Amino acid sequence: MLRRLLAATAATLVVSSVSADPLRVHNNRLFIPVTVNGVQAEALLDTAAEMTFMDPRFAATLKLKPEGSETAKGSGGHTQVQFAKGVNIDVAGVKLTDMTVALLDMTDLSKRLVDTQLQIVLGREFFDAARVRVDIEGGTIHKLDATTAPQGVMLPLTSHRGIESLPCRIEGIDTLADIDLGNGSDVLIGKAFAATRGLLRPERIIERKSGGGIGGAVVRDMVVLSSLEVAGVKFENVGAAIDPQDSAGDVNIGTSILRRFVLVIDFPGRAVWFQPR
Repeated sequence: MLRRLLAATAATLVVSSVSADPLRVHNNRLFIPVTVNGVQAEALLDTAAEMTFMDPRFAATLKLKPEGSETAKGSGGHTQVQFAKGVNIDVAGVKLTDMTVALLDMTDLSKRLVDTQLQIVLGREFFDAARVRVDIEGGTIHKLDATTAPQGVMLPLTSHRGIESLPCRIEGIDTLADIDLGNGSDVLIGKAFAATRGLLRPERIIERKSGGGIGGAVVRDMVVLSSLEVAGVKFENVGAAIDPQDSAGDVNIGTSILRRFVLVIDFPGRAVWFQPR
């Protein structure tokens, strides 16, 4: 859902004792309970967010002071954000301390995506801090000991554009797919990749569909992929939206695909394990 944010963030990440938290699914988006500077809240989970976002109204209740200004690039375009320092988040056995978060008015985003007021989008800092087990269908998320051998097929991670990607196969072609727990809609195919594979031919376009995230709504062309393979599992006749942004990766897979697996996500160890449900 969230693309490259043109700003740096400094955060000290400290892993605490193991705990387990419920994972709530709403409108195909994932929500997790968090404690922010001692205040309980709920955060939307997003592996493809380069940093954590917070609504300014919630930040004001925490007496955080906005500062600076920068352009954030989301899946719907560009928007301006400010920043707040001194944020501490406890989540699923992980402590994130002295974080800098981006302040973004989430009114429009909330209406379009989840029909409820978003307070926090918890970004990759959480996944950078620990190995995490995510069971979307089972509704659980928790930190794993880094020495525990996960079950399932291991895929290596490749970092580019601040997002983690893993091997996949689209209609028999090997490429990389962004792993994006913040994407609650269709598989996304980057415009450049789509053009080289003939997916932009008029006969491949079946409809146009609204989507987008930070930066606003967009209308995308929809295609049907004859096959998508991830971790040895083949999905057929998969609906996919063409992402028109120049910064888009080849493929972006979200909860529509990822919920078919129990995932162990290990950004520090540069790997994800996929166990089919």
